[in-house]
Amino acid sequence: MNHRQAISLLLCALLYSAVPLSGGKAPGGSPQKSARAARDTRSAKKVDVCALLSSSEMEAVQGEPVKETKPSVQQSGSFLMSQCFFRTATFTKSVSLALAVPDPAKPSALTPREFWRKQFHPPEPEEDEKPVAGKAPKKAEVEREEELRKPRRIDGLGEEAYWVGNPVSGALYVLEGNAFLRISVGGEKDESVRIKKTRTLAQKALERLLANNEQGK
Repeated sequence: MNHRQAISLLLCALLYSAVPLSGGKAPGGSPQKSARAARDTRSAKKVDVCALLSSSEMEAVQGEPVKETKPSVQQSGSFLMSQCFFRTATFTKSVSLALAVPDPAKPSALTPREFWRKQFHPPEPEEDEKPVAGKAPKKAEVEREEELRKPRRIDGLGEEAYWVGNPVSGALYVLEGNAFLRISVGGEKDESVRIKKTRTLAQKALERLLANNEQGK
């Protein structure tokens, strides 16, 4: 396996680690709701994810234009993930953008919006754990690890936006309607800079996504 294939597999692994491959059933909806969801899905399916970002926008953020785009569509188990890999001359500066939309073949499955609610707004855990005799709880260490993994709210982007990551890697998620975007950039070690870059690119992609949805009405 060459370096290029290894990086591609790594990016795919990051994508699937963020979106579970098995989804639960959503509560039953009315015929009107199902029809509306079907219209939203047809509109979303027309989106060319690779067209949501331009080469000039990529160059302004990453310092290099896009050399190649690689689109793909994957079925997560609950909804569809349309992905585009924007390859730059310096491979490590490449960008991955994904769009999650409802799967028309599974109208009763977990929708992207329902997945979002479960992922970023889970119920508060009950604090009824008791220490086990003979075991000293590593509370500080556990809390530190949980804090590193905790999604961070990013204001002023879409309906909601969260950064999920750590000092090594991460991705920005943006909710809009019954779909959400996921974007990650490479070639930058500083997490604060990665967040700034993904925010800039996500805003451009979101504007085109909304424009596409308006044209599809």
